[in-house]
Amino acid sequence: MTRKTWVVFNADDFGYSRGINRGIVEAHERGVVTSTSMIVNAPASAEAARLAQTLPRLAVGLHVNFTNEAQRLVDLDDESACRRELHDQYRRFVDLNGRKPTHLDSHQHVHRHEMRRPLFEELAEAEGLPLRDRPPVVYKGGFYGQWEYGVFDPSKVSLDALQRILHEELSDGIYEFCVHPGYFDPAFEAVYHRDREWELATLTDPRLPAFLESEGIRLISFAGLSAAERTLLGP
Repeated sequence: MTRKTWVVFNADDFGYSRGINRGIVEAHERGVVTSTSMIVNAPASAEAARLAQTLPRLAVGLHVNFTNEAQRLVDLDDESACRRELHDQYRRFVDLNGRKPTHLDSHQHVHRHEMRRPLFEELAEAEGLPLRDRPPVVYKGGFYGQWEYGVFDPSKVSLDALQRILHEELSDGIYEFCVHPGYFDPAFEAVYHRDREWELATLTDPRLPAFLESEGIRLISFAGLSAAERTLLGP
């Protein structure tokens, strides 16, 4: 029986820094990244939008940023303020890119909170957008170099680690693999920084496409979900 497994490799934080932008573009052009999520209130957001215009096969979604590392850019306990900021960032995305995003998610998973989640669901439904953590796409976040805050472990984002997840944790269905490729940028401060170069090396490893084929895993982007859903739910 032919396996029915699709994977979106989605690179978070597009626009966060120039080094991250460069890494995401490389992971798309030379690797398996099919989608990315753009931060619109960061120093390199305008550059990310310009780069996106040159990458027609890269699906670009909105990475809503309320926190920017340990800061609070909005009062996370104020529902009205969160709704207003969410919609402001959505409009900023459309202004930067000249089109709406292909999907919706959030920096540091702020959309998962019980008060904020309905705000994101409301926007996703109004705009017809996939939202992270909602069916039919299953979110996979284990490919990450810091399972313990501030403790760097390149083995967590090695090719062996990624192949193990793909082989052992997937069945028929559609999955989003959240990834964070990038290059170190001395002008940018973040806890998750050098780790991004380890991810980039794995995501562009020339052995990975053959492994995906051997596992019966097909790559798609968030722009291609409808076709995968029809195949998955078909006779």
